[in-house]
Amino acid sequence: MSIVKVLVIGIIGAIVFDLIGIPIPWMLGPLVFNLIGQFFIKDLSMPKGLRNLGLIIVGYTIGSTFSYELFTGSALLWGFMIGINLLLIAFCFLLSYWVHKVGNVSWMTAVSCGIPGGLSQILAFAEDDKEVNLVAVTYFQVIRILTVIIFIPFLISGHFVQGIHVEWNVHDLPLLIVLFTGCGLSVMLGKKLRFPAYFIVLPILFVIFIQFTPIDVPSVPTDLNHIAQIFLGSYIGLLLKPHMLKLSKKLLLLGLGSAIILLIVTYGTSWILREALGMSFATSYLSTAPGGLDQMGLIASAVHAEVTVVVVFQLYRLLFIYFVIMPILYWVKGVKERGRIIEN
Repeated sequence: MSIVKVLVIGIIGAIVFDLIGIPIPWMLGPLVFNLIGQFFIKDLSMPKGLRNLGLIIVGYTIGSTFSYELFTGSALLWGFMIGINLLLIAFCFLLSYWVHKVGNVSWMTAVSCGIPGGLSQILAFAEDDKEVNLVAVTYFQVIRILTVIIFIPFLISGHFVQGIHVEWNVHDLPLLIVLFTGCGLSVMLGKKLRFPAYFIVLPILFVIFIQFTPIDVPSVPTDLNHIAQIFLGSYIGLLLKPHMLKLSKKLLLLGLGSAIILLIVTYGTSWILREALGMSFATSYLSTAPGGLDQMGLIASAVHAEVTVVVVFQLYRLLFIYFVIMPILYWVKGVKERGRIIEN
């Protein structure tokens, strides 16, 4: 019954936002309406299965619009991608130091609060460390995601490119079913391999691979993309739980403040990309924004930015955090634990 309430609230939110002209209404409407609704309606919850289904649809959409030619022979673009992402991660560590000092939380809590991306991996790390304030970490990560998703569509609203409404085509249905089945199998493989963000990354890679074959990959019907956005928007809107607001006012303000500071900083880095490489504002900002691959890729697809550039920038950051930053944090935690054992 709870899921029915969530979906009804989400659909109403999407319709209302669409009618009043809010950007990306099919994601923002469900997000905002469910975010507010859970404070008045008890026991609202969204199963991860529907969220994951939405991610697979978005992954397919991103993969079908991927253009590898954009990165072929462009050493300058690769250089900016690496440099800007490293700069952003370094700045996040500075923010973590600020949170550590002002918020009076442990260093590991502050670092877990500040890393931009990989929500599930960050929370798994935080759960393993008894010194980490899990509620604070969850709040900081969620408020950053919400701030990015809610504000960025408005910031880039003047740079939208009107897309073509893709109708359902019965002739494409058999191939769509086969390709979505392949996406599902790729997700199962990614889960076994413990690949980061496998629910969206593996479908993207699978569809990109199919594009190198003679198969003509059909576009996802617009209605199906709207369904995926309702699933994802509703799920994200319910991430901020009422009990998180019981944190101290200082931490609540630090979480919101750090998210806004990151938005301002990434606005600056997006300006660098625009001036140096001639990108559109929507593409450059979504590429550098401190959101997740799934959210930024979805927004890029919805506003018809250069999805390829956005996805590669966000994917690089995700993989760098997963394969470099996280192992370092686990190593530091292990050293601390061994030090405690020796002391005892």
